Amino acid sequence: MPRPHVLVLGGYGAFGGRVAERLARVPGIALTIAGRSRERAEDFARRIAERTGAHASAAVLDGAIMTPADLRQGGVAVLVNASGPFQQQDYTVARVCIAAGVHYIDLADASTFVAGIVDLDAEAKRAGVLVTSGASTVPAVSGAVVDAFAAGFARVETVSTVIAPGNAFSPGVSTTRSILGNLGRPIVGHGARVVYGWQGLERRRLPGLGGRWIAHCDAPDRILFPRRYAGLKSADVYAALEVGAFHLGLWGLAGLVRAGLLRRPERLAEGLLALKEKLTFLGSDRGSMLLSIAGRDSAGKRRRIDWHLVAGSGHGPYIPATPAVLVSKGLLDGSLQVRGATPCIGLLSLDDILAEIADLDMAAGTA
Repeated sequence: MPRPHVLVLGGYGAFGGRVAERLARVPGIALTIAGRSRERAEDFARRIAERTGAHASAAVLDGAIMTPADLRQGGVAVLVNASGPFQQQDYTVARVCIAAGVHYIDLADASTFVAGIVDLDAEAKRAGVLVTSGASTVPAVSGAVVDAFAAGFARVETVSTVIAPGNAFSPGVSTTRSILGNLGRPIVGHGARVVYGWQGLERRRLPGLGGRWIAHCDAPDRILFPRRYAGLKSADVYAALEVGAFHLGLWGLAGLVRAGLLRRPERLAEGLLALKEKLTFLGSDRGSMLLSIAGRDSAGKRRRIDWHLVAGSGHGPYIPATPAVLVSKGLLDGSLQVRGATPCIGLLSLDDILAEIADLDMAAGTA
């Protein structure tokens, strides 16, 4: 019998590499690490194979020019797209997967990209494949948390998510460009309220981390949650850098963008990332995610739940990698039978996610 074959596009990157690493632990899998650099793909595939004993290979692929034949020739069953930033992409890779009869999963966190994946629903159903976008911290993990606790509310009114990485984590150039590209820009959301990327500065205490500055960031939750939970008034998502000077620096750049004095902040990605990596000693390898759900109980009284996930030992980046791993495993073993095109919300339970990360230095709980 042929090995079930998963291709990870961007598979040696900050998040794709962690997806590949976790998938390599699945017995009998064939794993391809793909990207534009042959040297980096081959090096990463070799290291994974040596460390896990997995059947790992490398391929040079550019999603913009990839063809269905590229996937058919390799016998690919599932493609995980970790080649952001998705704000600058269309659905070319997803459409190639549909044409090849290959399941598609991506780690996008761009609101319009993730929400718009439903436009491919009819095509995906005809091909008998699952096409899902947003298999990452938001909306996949955040949605699983809200789903887990929503039954305890008669009405969920607000959801607030804070993502707080440790300074030791290097996000890579693509993720840095994605962050910078949203500075000072209007964020699509529900209702008439307008917020701007990396604005709305405030101080908040986070479990396991202490006080941090937080600021608005783009996330699919802002669009998807009001559609999923009737009566929801707002779904805010914030980012919180560990080093206050870095956070306030981005807040200042966002102000320059809003004032029209800085038009292409993403051009600063390489320089700012290099500076950050020289200053990793300023922070730690601890990060967390805090999700607050507020609403009314059956008696009409206000109720609030604060759920947190704290990661140590540099394990925080496995959080956004986990949903893509779980969806891939579900498709390969047949336990996930959903077909069509959909944001990655409602496909995974919180119990599934916590079980997958049980071997990592992470602790979840409510307050």
